[in-house]
Amino acid sequence: MKTLLVALLALAATPVDAQAPAAPTTPAAPAAPAPKPATVRVALQTSEGPIVLELEKERAPVTTANFLRYVDQKRLDGATFYRAMKLTPEGDFGLIQGGAKGDPKRVLPPIAHEPTTKTGLAHTDGAISMARGAPGSASGDFFISVGALSSLDANPSQPGDNLGFAVFGRVVEGMDVVRRIMGLPTSPTAGEGAMKGQMLAAPVRIASARRAPAP
Repeated sequence: MKTLLVALLALAATPVDAQAPAAPTTPAAPAAPAPKPATVRVALQTSEGPIVLELEKERAPVTTANFLRYVDQKRLDGATFYRAMKLTPEGDFGLIQGGAKGDPKRVLPPIAHEPTTKTGLAHTDGAISMARGAPGSASGDFFISVGALSSLDANPSQPGDNLGFAVFGRVVEGMDVVRRIMGLPTSPTAGEGAMKGQMLAAPVRIASARRAPAP
């Protein structure tokens, strides 16, 4: 015990300044932020005002390329927003739907389905997504979410058709126009099945759809 006490006292008595100085360290450079996935913008001129979309050509390449074919071939010029699905009595939550509406002069062949589990996108407020029946049947009709609609995302834990809808971009300008369309009157009798009562009494015309420059 005496030997241990002497050793501890000797250690405590060692001058701090007798220790070798620590080598200076250079702080690590911060990691560079990951580059933003490539996007392309499209401007819709509607009878209620303009809507600008930012499409995910890198994360949802198949769906974005399909939409751009409709834009570049002017197949959406003269089409309409024709549906407003209102999930609250106030009509401030749901979606608006537009596009070719099955017009054979506008519709291109259907495309492969890109689920949100593959793209990493989601049905957040302002998301644009493809309307479809069975997976792989989407063609020229699309919808814009008003509010977050996570129930439309793919969910592998659910039975049956659990692939959701294919988000491929979002509204970056004109959500006020989207909400205005959402609030327009619907016909109580028009539409079939689940869409009955959701069809706009006076559809909103899409005068043109064109690629737009990045900001």
